[in-house]
Amino acid sequence: MRKILTLLFIALLLLCAAAAWVVIGPGTCFAPPKKSLYVHTGKTDKASVMQTLHSAAYIKYPRIFDWLATKMGVWNKVKPGRYEIPHGYSLLHLLQDLKNGNTTPIKLVLTKVHTKEELAGALGTLFEPDSADVLNYLENTDSVKAFDRDTDNVLTLVIPDTYEADWNSTIPQLLQLFRDNEIKFWTAQRRAEAQNLGITPTQAYILASIVEEETRKDSDKPLIASVYLNRLAKGMRLSADPTVKFAMHDFSIKRIYDKYTRIESPYNTYMNPGLPPGPICTPSVKTLDATLAAPKTDYLFFVAKPDFSGYSTFASDYATHIKNAKAYQEALDSLMKSK
Repeated sequence: MRKILTLLFIALLLLCAAAAWVVIGPGTCFAPPKKSLYVHTGKTDKASVMQTLHSAAYIKYPRIFDWLATKMGVWNKVKPGRYEIPHGYSLLHLLQDLKNGNTTPIKLVLTKVHTKEELAGALGTLFEPDSADVLNYLENTDSVKAFDRDTDNVLTLVIPDTYEADWNSTIPQLLQLFRDNEIKFWTAQRRAEAQNLGITPTQAYILASIVEEETRKDSDKPLIASVYLNRLAKGMRLSADPTVKFAMHDFSIKRIYDKYTRIESPYNTYMNPGLPPGPICTPSVKTLDATLAAPKTDYLFFVAKPDFSGYSTFASDYATHIKNAKAYQEALDSLMKSK
């Protein structure tokens, strides 16, 4: 009898150990290294969460998971968001995450975008709001007015940077994230620099977006900014090629022909005086600072150097500019003939 009782006790211990292992041992059934569980806003109920877990094969033993969740009071505490599940995560750990709302934020790396459509696409890809809804918001006058912007210059909110936000952030919350960073960027010193140039921070951003598209050479950026500031001061049209590309919705254009400069668009600075109504891209912090550091010059023109170094030659009068442009064109023609 004692032997039988001993065997029964051992069997009970093994059964308890097996049950404990199901709960605290590896409970995932997907390949390493991890997988994200997305709990949508308005779908935090038991049926919706279990459907997601089951359909995408996140966990082993879904019935046991459901039973434990009920016993632990998880189902009335689940919050929407992104839950990162490492390979080998236990059912208990996942249950605790769901119960405590331990969501994992999304990292958004924003460099250069040219349009509201691009920004909406980036946000719609990473966050819960649909890209179409984001675009509609960006194109709604009343919506963007809350951020001291209009639908033309709303992209001036965006300082290229790395951002973190909850996956289920609303569109206003995402824009507020940009707004907070933009406020931090525009320090008293930077605002003073813009004022010394005779422009507002928003105008400085728009100008920097043109400079960004004109050159990759950091040393040329302040000088190019000075050219455009001088043209603005003299009431000249900017005649900036990148604004034509933006107006044509094609930044792959290599050469601006005369017919392109006559396209009807408020962004075409060959046709319209002053700055365009909004930025043509989100300029880097380096370009923004280079624009704010524009020196006092008398330059009104610039053209690529004939050595194809990527740098520009600057001129104060049209005759010299034509001479510089001719030198570049001759070098380009010679290069093309040699190919």
